[in-house]
Amino acid sequence: MTKPLLIEIGVEELPAVPLLKELPEIEKKWALLLEKNGLMCEFEFYYTPRRLVLWHREFKVQQDDRMEEFFGAPVEMAIKDGIPTPAALGFAKKCGVGFNELGSNEKNGKEVLYYSRTIAGQDSAGLLNDMINQWIKSLNFGKSMRWGSNLESFIRPIRWVNVMLGEKQVEVELFGVVSHPSTYVHRISCFEATPVNSLHGYFDILKNGSVTLFPQERRVTILAAFSALEKEHGVSIEVDEDLLDEVVAITEHPTALLGKFDESFLALPPEVIITSMKEHQRYFPVFKDGKLINAFVVVSNALADDFTQVVEGNQRVLRPRLSDGLFFYHNDLKKGLTTQGLEKVVFMNGLGTVAQKIEREIEIAKSLALSMEIDLTMLHKAVSLAKADLMSEMVYEFTELQGLMGSYYFQALYPHEDMVIAQAIKEQYKFSGDDISSPLSAVVNIAMKLDTLIGMFSIGEIPTGSRDPFALRRAVNGIVSIVLKHKIPLDISEFINRDNIKLLYPQDKEYANNIEAFVIERLSGFYPDVNPSIIAAVVNREEGRFLDILALDDKISKVDEMAKSSDAKESFSLIKRLANILKDGYEVGLPDEKLFGSYERILYDKHFQIINDLGMSLEVQFEIKKSLDDFFTNVMVNDDNLEIRTNRKKLLAMIYEQFNKFADFKQITL
Repeated sequence: MTKPLLIEIGVEELPAVPLLKELPEIEKKWALLLEKNGLMCEFEFYYTPRRLVLWHREFKVQQDDRMEEFFGAPVEMAIKDGIPTPAALGFAKKCGVGFNELGSNEKNGKEVLYYSRTIAGQDSAGLLNDMINQWIKSLNFGKSMRWGSNLESFIRPIRWVNVMLGEKQVEVELFGVVSHPSTYVHRISCFEATPVNSLHGYFDILKNGSVTLFPQERRVTILAAFSALEKEHGVSIEVDEDLLDEVVAITEHPTALLGKFDESFLALPPEVIITSMKEHQRYFPVFKDGKLINAFVVVSNALADDFTQVVEGNQRVLRPRLSDGLFFYHNDLKKGLTTQGLEKVVFMNGLGTVAQKIEREIEIAKSLALSMEIDLTMLHKAVSLAKADLMSEMVYEFTELQGLMGSYYFQALYPHEDMVIAQAIKEQYKFSGDDISSPLSAVVNIAMKLDTLIGMFSIGEIPTGSRDPFALRRAVNGIVSIVLKHKIPLDISEFINRDNIKLLYPQDKEYANNIEAFVIERLSGFYPDVNPSIIAAVVNREEGRFLDILALDDKISKVDEMAKSSDAKESFSLIKRLANILKDGYEVGLPDEKLFGSYERILYDKHFQIINDLGMSLEVQFEIKKSLDDFFTNVMVNDDNLEIRTNRKKLLAMIYEQFNKFADFKQITL
């Protein structure tokens, strides 16, 4: 038998960000408790800033009866001469019965002692108190608080609990609050508790009390209001999905309102205005003809016939925020773009200050640019000034604007300089090659990431498990993405082992191998559709790790393409056969043509025809397959004559080396 079940936990206003972070786990944790207690069923979870609600349309009023089975020792060992052994008596005691009540059953082909009993299911109402307490206390919102005389803590004080199974109230106590058949509607609608006389009446009570319980309905309401405002005023509203999620989480009765701010504040960079509105006030920016205008949209939770005062109040709150921003902006321009003071800002213990980090990045950037057509004077200026905005008042207030403000300040202070420098400053923190506009930006960006990567490994700050506080995994992904997009020559193994680079970091640790292994680990994620053994075959070579990113990408692509061909297994097996024949060693050099038989001559000529006439692609290399097949069918490589045997291995080694330039094929499993 089933009945509907409502669980409502009333709280003081929940902060949006912690709630949204835990949101994916909230339903999972309740589902685990349902399963653990044999009450699994479909349910829905809703939330507003003042309540967490679980709704079950069909909830079992009683657990199903279940059979409990016990298997003991084999009968032949448990009973000797018709007398139960201590093992048999111990098993009976474990089952809570006398030996005579035991039976036998077959398990793993043997007859063993056996006992079963039926456990009657409990009334679910009697289980809900413990289940709800376990669920609420399992939720992880980060910071929590205690209130009243409670010794336990939760994200916000619990103010009411309502648990109804069918039309009957279930007794539950949570943080000292006892369940009661009542709820609370919107504060402006009614401040007192509202009795809930029926389950389905609960939803009507909330609706009539101006509470939109369903988050998706609040989202739809907000977006519809945005569309209406856009149509009415001829504007467009920028919808940040994360901000929209927050607004949905902090409103019970959302109303979108258009406000304005003084046009003089548009002198600020648009990102400053937008960040100030989003971060401090949760306002949505408004655009017209693609440009930010002096307007914003606020989603109010108020109930009113006239929202004039609500709009005016929000406009008053925003003005000092933007005034501060304008003050910071003009102050920063007066001081200029300077790194003075960064010599006192510690980057990381063991790696010195931010000023020292800049010096390392300059050396790395110059080393990267050696084989590129980049103006070194411009490069030096870009790297030298890239971190200068860290000393600005604006970035101190809005840390997420670092790099971006440096770009704006550079444009304002150096109007006659090449703006590619400003763009490089702006793009230094990007992680995708698609977000980088020039080779100069690419080198500035990679230099920063390489310094952080090498530096952290050099002092033993290596990511472990899910712990990666310095986002080094993301940094490697960024390096690879930017290198490939902008064709930056970078062999990571060679680069980190250059003498001038090694001198930049502590030398009391062997970190190069760890960095190489870390980069290789990230490559699997960068090529998710490629057989991992192909990546390993290209990277891990007998002569060492191959981490020339551009060449690596080309080789992985070509080997992967061949691996997906219809005859890949047969072709790759042939190359593995070559490798096995040569695994005990071989001489390098041209074979002696005078010692050739007819099949050796055909194979030799085909090899040079491929190299000279057709090129060096992997696909073309496999043109030799038929000649190689014929050779293996008709020629004994390990001839009794040592001179002939050595010569034949030289021939095969010459062919194998061409394939080995792409990958160590013997590592590939298809």
